Amino acid sequence: MRNSEILFASIPQVAACYRSGSLSPVEVTRACLARIEELDPALNAFISVTAELALAQAVQAETELRSGTDRGPLHGIPVALKDLTDTAGVRTTCGSRLLADHVPGQDAVVTVRLREAGAVLLGKTNLLEFAYGSVHPDYGQTNNPWDVTRTSGGSSGGSAAAVAAGLCFAAFGTDTGGSIRIPAAYCGVTGLKPTYGLVPLDGVFPLSWSLDHGGPIARSSGDAALMLAALTGGPHDAAPRDLQGVRLGVLAEHARGPDMQQGVVEVFDQACDALRRAGAVLVEVHIPQLDRMDTAMMHVLLPEASAVHAAWLQQSPGAYAPDTRMHLEQGFAVSGVEHVRAQQYRRKLALDFLAALTDVDAILSPTVAWVAPHEDPVVSDNEGSTEARRTAPANLTGFPALSLNAGFSEGLPVGLQITTRPGADALALSLGMSLEALLDGNRIPPLGGTPTTERRTP
Repeated sequence: MRNSEILFASIPQVAACYRSGSLSPVEVTRACLARIEELDPALNAFISVTAELALAQAVQAETELRSGTDRGPLHGIPVALKDLTDTAGVRTTCGSRLLADHVPGQDAVVTVRLREAGAVLLGKTNLLEFAYGSVHPDYGQTNNPWDVTRTSGGSSGGSAAAVAAGLCFAAFGTDTGGSIRIPAAYCGVTGLKPTYGLVPLDGVFPLSWSLDHGGPIARSSGDAALMLAALTGGPHDAAPRDLQGVRLGVLAEHARGPDMQQGVVEVFDQACDALRRAGAVLVEVHIPQLDRMDTAMMHVLLPEASAVHAAWLQQSPGAYAPDTRMHLEQGFAVSGVEHVRAQQYRRKLALDFLAALTDVDAILSPTVAWVAPHEDPVVSDNEGSTEARRTAPANLTGFPALSLNAGFSEGLPVGLQITTRPGADALALSLGMSLEALLDGNRIPPLGGTPTTERRTP
């Protein structure tokens, strides 16, 4: 295979080539590193590239596979980690000046699990500062492979852009209000926010302890399932399923609305039509009081994030990006009563989603109301709330939610979200595999345009 074919092959295809001897982990890792060197100046997807470590791990994987030691489907597969994930001996910046030179002494649990699975770590990906709502100017925006004048989304934008552009095969991201699924939607890849607590976050810097999730970003639901299995240490039990007779709920409050771009509506409707032709039964479902969600989300997120950063905010306020500092200061103004009422709302929201899911296997909605904008909106303003309106409910409830590429509007990817019951992550991935087979979503991005920011090295 040529490099372009190798780098956009599925993980099982590359794994099969390793085992047949037609490809080696060293060869594929070198191809990824060369592509990073070529394209990352325009994308700014990586904060740190660990080339020497990656090649050493690739040599180890190649040696093990040739000697009969097989760690599974990720053995020798190049991956990346969002740069709030601890890596022993490799700096972990969280996209902030405060941690620009921070080198952890031990690995996060997910780092350990990926190493045990034999994955090759290419580097640490760019993110919004501390996974909050803005880019720190020391690091700059991650640009979108489909149009580098636009953002790849936040906060796991570096992971999504790297996967979409063929710089790695999968990446780890975190999601507090949509930070896996929104970048996945903007970049035309697949991202899963698993059931709350399924992926351990020990050694992953927190934003909001009760909303944070960790999960995979990959180019397909099948690859995401393999990555999830490694992150959880569990079995790979997702497989495409026959859609005949599957009942799917279309969330009425999120399928339409004045915030929606017409092109996104059209792509979502076309995906629904494809499901009907495949034999699925689509019904309209409603979730009451969704209009309270934006406020409740902020009344949970803001104070929890401020509690994490209270000491640093007092000691080094000028080290934060201005918008990050503003959000952290806002958290101290949320009253205890407002926070408690938001927690009460979360309980009701979870019960309402469970009720809606009693008659359907999953709930569908667009992932975001629009395609990738030129810059990430501020989390706490109206545009920021609108961006996360369709993703944040799954963080409040803890239900698994998958975003996949449903098609394109004016050349830019459009995400479709699948939400399932708690613990039904495999079902979301299985439905994703089946839906991806129906849709025209698997394309290679052109990397067109002129980058909006230059890469900055702190």
